[in-house]
Amino acid sequence: MIAKFIVGLVGCFVFINFTCFSGDIISINENWRFTMEDNPAYSSDVFLEEEGKNINIPHDWAFNNGISKTGSQTDKGGYYSGGVAWYQRLFETPEDLGDQYLYLEFDGVYRNSEVWVNGHYLGKRPYGYISFRYEISDYLHEGENLIAVRVDNSEEPSARWYHPCGIYAPVRLITKSPDHILPLGVFSTSSFSGSGEATVNTEVTIGLQEKNTSQMTLETVLLNKNGEVEGRKEQIITKEGKDTVSYVSDIQVPSPVLWEPDSPYLYTLVTRLKSQNDVLDEVKTQIGIREVEWTSKEGFFLNGQQTKLRGVCEHWEGGPVGGAWTKPLMRWKLGLLKEMGVNAIRTAHNPYPPFFYDLCDEMGLMVMDEVFDGWKKKAPFDYGSQDFVEWWERDLTEWIKRDRNHPSVIIWSVGNETNGPVGADIVAQCHALDSTRLVTSGHSGSQFMDVHGVNGHSEKMSFYDEDHPDKAFIATEAPHTWQTRGYYRTQSWFRDGYPNDRQTPFPLPDLTEEEIFHYEWAAPSQWANHKQHFNSSYDNATVRISARKNWELMRDLPWYSGHFRWTGFDYYGEAGYVHGGWPFRLFMSGALDVAGFKKDLFYFYQSQWTEEPMVHIFPHWTHPTMTEGTKIPVWVYSNADEVELFLNGQSLGKDKPGSQWDEMQCEWMVPYASGRLTAKAYIDGQVVAQQEYHTAGAPVLIAVEVEDNYLDAAKDRTAIVTALIQDEEGAFYPYGENTLYYHLGGDARLLSLENGDPVDTTKTYDVASKKAFMGLSNAFWAWEDGDGSGQELTIGAILGEKQLLTSAEAAIDVKTISLDGNAVDKDLRVFYTTDGTSPDTGSMKYTQPFKVSLGMTVKAIVVEGNTTILEMEETFGQDLGLYWGDGKEADNEALQGMPAVDAEYTGAVPRNAAGNAYLDFRGKEGTVTWYQENDGSAGMFDFEFYYASGDKNSNRPMDLYINGQKVTTMIFKNSGSWNSGWKKIQKAYPLKAGANEIELRTTGQSGPNILMLDVR
Repeated sequence: MIAKFIVGLVGCFVFINFTCFSGDIISINENWRFTMEDNPAYSSDVFLEEEGKNINIPHDWAFNNGISKTGSQTDKGGYYSGGVAWYQRLFETPEDLGDQYLYLEFDGVYRNSEVWVNGHYLGKRPYGYISFRYEISDYLHEGENLIAVRVDNSEEPSARWYHPCGIYAPVRLITKSPDHILPLGVFSTSSFSGSGEATVNTEVTIGLQEKNTSQMTLETVLLNKNGEVEGRKEQIITKEGKDTVSYVSDIQVPSPVLWEPDSPYLYTLVTRLKSQNDVLDEVKTQIGIREVEWTSKEGFFLNGQQTKLRGVCEHWEGGPVGGAWTKPLMRWKLGLLKEMGVNAIRTAHNPYPPFFYDLCDEMGLMVMDEVFDGWKKKAPFDYGSQDFVEWWERDLTEWIKRDRNHPSVIIWSVGNETNGPVGADIVAQCHALDSTRLVTSGHSGSQFMDVHGVNGHSEKMSFYDEDHPDKAFIATEAPHTWQTRGYYRTQSWFRDGYPNDRQTPFPLPDLTEEEIFHYEWAAPSQWANHKQHFNSSYDNATVRISARKNWELMRDLPWYSGHFRWTGFDYYGEAGYVHGGWPFRLFMSGALDVAGFKKDLFYFYQSQWTEEPMVHIFPHWTHPTMTEGTKIPVWVYSNADEVELFLNGQSLGKDKPGSQWDEMQCEWMVPYASGRLTAKAYIDGQVVAQQEYHTAGAPVLIAVEVEDNYLDAAKDRTAIVTALIQDEEGAFYPYGENTLYYHLGGDARLLSLENGDPVDTTKTYDVASKKAFMGLSNAFWAWEDGDGSGQELTIGAILGEKQLLTSAEAAIDVKTISLDGNAVDKDLRVFYTTDGTSPDTGSMKYTQPFKVSLGMTVKAIVVEGNTTILEMEETFGQDLGLYWGDGKEADNEALQGMPAVDAEYTGAVPRNAAGNAYLDFRGKEGTVTWYQENDGSAGMFDFEFYYASGDKNSNRPMDLYINGQKVTTMIFKNSGSWNSGWKKIQKAYPLKAGANEIELRTTGQSGPNILMLDVR
């Protein structure tokens, strides 16, 4: 049943003609038209050429448009925007469609999608993370047909993190006979006998037409991996005057091959609806045979074996392409996580498109499948506040019916840090739709859950002294550690300070008495607030617990089923709550950054969770402002028996990785001296892995690599190209931050230029340059045809230290590579200027590094034949690039909380004085509302309000509401000024677990000027 395609370009659309058979699936991801002009006529009228542009699905217009400080998703969404947009797609009705049904199916549209076919309104789906479909055969015309989709993200922010905008997942047409297996109408489970025999149980739901009186049969066939028949059942269909009937069959498998992470064996279940010898409909479902058990005393069991869930939480948007993931790029992402040793993923906090679960089935990754973030408001315009009450049952039903055949899905999760009696109804609905899986949540309605899921509260020392429910336990969101790739501090950092009676964090000693590293993204005096710093990669920047201690507890406590660390990849958004807001654009919680580069933490988990011998040294050995002889804590992660460290060929001794948390790393205190730092890992006395760092000089070269571990250019038509900055000897320069320029000779599409820099606010899409961050940057490409050999990418850069720390020279380097990974030798010429003027072929020709000075701008062109293919520019200056301090700077200690200007407010206007942004009510009434997420348990918290008032006649009272309930009236006395000498009011108030809303309201007169709220 293969559709026959005839493709022809008509106007600005591609029409697809196809011969259809029941069960055919026709992808319609290509050749859509898109516009951000909102016009009701677009439901039935085709865009004009100037009104839209051609795009392919997946498409995320928010990501493509980039970020701005005023982006409507705010700091919650990484400063991206929303808006309203329309999509259109033309197709021709199949000539032989006859009385067949035609379904139009969407895997993901964010959000408030409305769909029309030929002007006929099909419906609306508010939830942005759910699949849906419409049966459209009654609305088709002969010949040309128009699909129109309106997507409304005009009310923002609608999530607590970055969300995509648009049709971000595949779209298809599905043909069906009038009598057919209903969408999501196959449900397969497996059970086991004591002898080890498995039974595959299948329930099939069929839609029937009254006018068909012929006898029909339902055939169910189980095929093994080689396509051989393992079992077959055939049943006669009895209509009995019903529109819908369901049939159950059992197939015995005497010696099943079980699905498990190390060998994810998949069977194919084929269900056919037949009339005599004609196949009316056929559905193929990949299934795995496996057994899951959760216990309160011994944790989680898979196929009878106690198994620790080595999991990560992942936002769908975590990674370099926003929400517009393709299957090849998702395979790359999951491959990296599995390489780290991950065996489970929590889909925080929403379902993913179906191809994600297909990949997890194939790759052996277990899934905690989560459906909702909140059952009520958690962001101003989110699903919980606007649509949950009306839509949760329908969306939950679609979710479970869609995902319940996946062996990778081991448990349902129904909420995250939310609450309410509706939790009981949600769990009951899950059980009704799938009795084979238990239900949990991320610290939500825990009394209703089958498995006790706990988020950050499980990181507290006090948690291990508490009484716990007699249920299986899983840490649904732990540990919370933060790290910036390539950045180090020897002083430990806790989000809420240490010690802290409320958080009861585990001890995490400093590595040195005084801090020895003093570089930052900017001078502390330039930060908007105290939060705006990078986080150390020594596993010493945390909320309550280190990654090492969390793993030790999980490993050693039998009842501790596993944990889902927050997170695997960095992700866009939540930039204010933790990192202080603009220019911070993302959350630095991942073991990999948002570009997919591995952080040191990646190798910690790999050393504990994998068996192939490995060794990883950190920090690197290039410290241009470090005083010789300064003792640097050198750590090595390894899964070998022991590790030996060498400096310039001299052994510094051996160390053995231990099982206790603070001995899991091998460590040495090494006096700094430039040269070679080498680690050799031994098993049974033999070297099994080795790594070496060289102290790098100033940047002179770029190296280019194409990812080939998880991507096949010929098959996937996708490439990830990494640019690395090196010194003249080829040593990696770990602070490289020069701009990389790209020129593609071919028709590949750039999906993203991403470097992982938390404070790089430049666009990542539809650009031709991107600065490196800590020496690295990635370019993501896709194309339609060929193996990539004809797609030639040239990358160039003007290289040098931005502040000329150790060298007053600059160099220019250019490399060309095809997207299939082969180097290309091109005759390229480079011309440059150093006086800021634009170069041409009469300017200086580049042959070797040249002198530069602070304040100088170098411009260069790269010429191929008579064509300029790159125009490059780099400026060197004292205040450019990374900040190199001396440890004597004081950061902005005055601002450590949530600025009022970043909250929701009415009646006030933002103002700024002496670098402090605040709200001024201008003699009027109004409100200011903060969102505070409590990732621990309910309790009393210290509230610190910072304000200023020059009113000598009034105390400017304001009512304080917490979660809609008035708790007190606050008195803001005269502070002597309206915009300086900020006063603090401190008092303890209760917060519930999860999302909290804190509001100040005026009470008949205007309020004081409000600077910020700090909750501790």
